Amino acid sequence: MSQAVELVVCAFLLMGGLFVLLGSFGLLKLPDFYTRLHAPTKATTLGLAGLLIGSMIYFFAAEQRLMVHELLITLFLLITAPVSAHMLAKTALHHRVKMLKRSHGKSLTASARERQVPSFSDDSH
Repeated sequence: MSQAVELVVCAFLLMGGLFVLLGSFGLLKLPDFYTRLHAPTKATTLGLAGLLIGSMIYFFAAEQRLMVHELLITLFLLITAPVSAHMLAKTALHHRVKMLKRSHGKSLTASARERQVPSFSDDSH
């Protein structure tokens, strides 16, 4: 394997590791649920994608074949992480999880909560 390929793999692995570390640190240190949800969704997803891309490049250079399962894992991760974060945020909004006082857009949360209230009528029973 050439030294240029090793440098590219090393760059992807270091970048991925740093983003995973940053996302984990954000998960521990950020003050409320909504900001803590943001850190692993963005940084950790990008970090794991960097690790998997570095692994794909390494095994492609070493074995001269495409590693499809790592590509599928990367695609699955990039598709499902934002969807699951959205579902967690909507659930927290529905359960009225408190926000920081200095959060922006609190008027938007009030209108979103009003839209989530189920309308039950006596005619449906």
